Amino acid sequence: MTDIYVSIGSNLDREHHIRTAINELQHRFGELRLSSVFDSVAVGFDGQPFLNLVVYFRSNETAQAVQQFLTELEDKHGRNRALPKFSNRTLDLDLLLYGNQILDENGLKLPREEILKHAFVLAPLAQLAGEVLHPQVHKSYATLWEEFNDTEQRLVEIPFSWSHQD
Repeated sequence: MTDIYVSIGSNLDREHHIRTAINELQHRFGELRLSSVFDSVAVGFDGQPFLNLVVYFRSNETAQAVQQFLTELEDKHGRNRALPKFSNRTLDLDLLLYGNQILDENGLKLPREEILKHAFVLAPLAQLAGEVLHPQVHKSYATLWEEFNDTEQRLVEIPFSWSHQD
């Protein structure tokens, strides 16, 4: 069983897409641990704010199989891949970590570079994996978050009801 961390984001019908994605991840992979949910500004384009979190689970599936499922789940939620890279998203699922694996093949790069660049990825990851070491920079995610100093990236932890009210 491998420790797997996935970031989840949405800025279109945010609560609905995040809730249903969590349900589908739980159905596929079993028990999940969830970070807090954070509200953040869109990065790279002028768009509605995102809700972001990180989910942890364990699986025997390969990194490629997990990535394939995430892509299919995004598509199921109406992800439009014809839009520019930085655009509004119904659902954005990124495989951040697959154990300590360092990988760069067929479009899958691990650990995901966004971990070190974006508060909306690093803060929730540090909540779930604070003591885990980044396999390339050899610092814990808690330390990386403490050292993160991009004050332009607004991030607000918000209460989030997991019950379906939509």
